[in-house]
Amino acid sequence: MTTPNTHPAALVLEARPLTAHNFSAFGSVIGLADPSLPSQSINQGNALRYDLLPDLQLTAQGGWPMLALFRAQARQFPLDVTEVECHALGSQSFVPLGTQRFVVVVAAAGPAPQAEDLQAFVTDGRQGIVLAPGTWHHALLAVEGGDFAVIERRADALDCRCEAISAPLQVSLPADLA
Repeated sequence: MTTPNTHPAALVLEARPLTAHNFSAFGSVIGLADPSLPSQSINQGNALRYDLLPDLQLTAQGGWPMLALFRAQARQFPLDVTEVECHALGSQSFVPLGTQRFVVVVAAAGPAPQAEDLQAFVTDGRQGIVLAPGTWHHALLAVEGGDFAVIERRADALDCRCEAISAPLQVSLPADLA
């Protein structure tokens, strides 16, 4: 017997905990997990500044940086994934404005990925991500609902290519992270 979100023939992709190392092929992790990250004392010693990325790659072909707020609803896992998208000309950043976790489903830049090319990661609620230009990804998958700051390239022409997944795919959370 199957539940509405499970299909016996679907490839199951279990999300792994997000780390800078295991995500490096797709972009960067935003967070302060690395205690050696250089900082600078600012505001008369009342704050520390961490310069995380020197260039978000948002100005290709006349693009400009844009900051948006996404108010995401919590998703139910396991979750069917049917399509992915990519932005060839700029990065896209997702940063929770609280401690809500989210799942990132990604594949390397290049031709549209097959289901078996995808990887999934779950954040710890204090991490954000920057997807490198051209990285294939699913739309925001919030584990807990909430607000996210999204920084992306804006331009007169839309830079978003969507492709269907080649085979049924479900993303699940490990029992200890569900």
